[in-house]
Amino acid sequence: MTSIAERAAAAAGRTEPATEQAQAPAYTPEQLQDPGIPEPGPDGPEQVPVHVAWSRVMGTVRGVSKGGWYGKPGERGSYQFRGVDAALNAFGPACRLHGVLVLPVKTEAAYRDVKTSTGKNSRECTVTVTYRIIGPAGDSIEVQSVGESMDSADKGTAKALSTALRSLLFLGGLVPTGDPEPDATNVERGEAPVRDAASYLDEICNPHTSTGRLRQIHHELRTTRQLGALVTNEVGDEEPIGDMVVRIGRERAAGGAE
Repeated sequence: MTSIAERAAAAAGRTEPATEQAQAPAYTPEQLQDPGIPEPGPDGPEQVPVHVAWSRVMGTVRGVSKGGWYGKPGERGSYQFRGVDAALNAFGPACRLHGVLVLPVKTEAAYRDVKTSTGKNSRECTVTVTYRIIGPAGDSIEVQSVGESMDSADKGTAKALSTALRSLLFLGGLVPTGDPEPDATNVERGEAPVRDAASYLDEICNPHTSTGRLRQIHHELRTTRQLGALVTNEVGDEEPIGDMVVRIGRERAAGGAE
């Protein structure tokens, strides 16, 4: 019996067997292992301040190995990585052992259209996430982490959030990674299309747009020399878009929209 792929190839006038059409997966999931961290005892974790509890988490998680592969092992361009699942596999049991919660309490996201060095359209997402680390006694500390991603579909936000969480756990937990220095590699990026001033209006007028995003919009408009472009503001008057962004930003900051 012929497969669907073989019948499709025959209909298109091709005679290659279906096996030649299959592509090897570029991603091999990490093979997670039990980190060997015990569960808390019947009396629960010791009631210590949050900074002490987090220090104990750091002492429990001494290292996280690389288990995932991009590409096939040994092939040019392939490499091993340590993903967010590996971070959670280690830090989850350690946090339970010492009674620590790590909760995201605020996220600010920014997006822009970009092109790769080969000219492919993509979407860049940058998130700034505020996490609250709560100790066994109920006290807490807040820390921030940033994540960035590029994706041609709809996974950019999820990737950026995963990167932010992984960075928080590895950097906040002072886990040695053995990774190359950031300056050792670079990614070439193509020129991004320039947005016209009017395309920002809906985002500027949206009451859910944060003041942080408004500052970024002002920066983007200044970079593209469009601060003086006249647009129709929210009350129907013509106003330079740069003045409009500053005015609305101040109104929202005064109203506690930060």
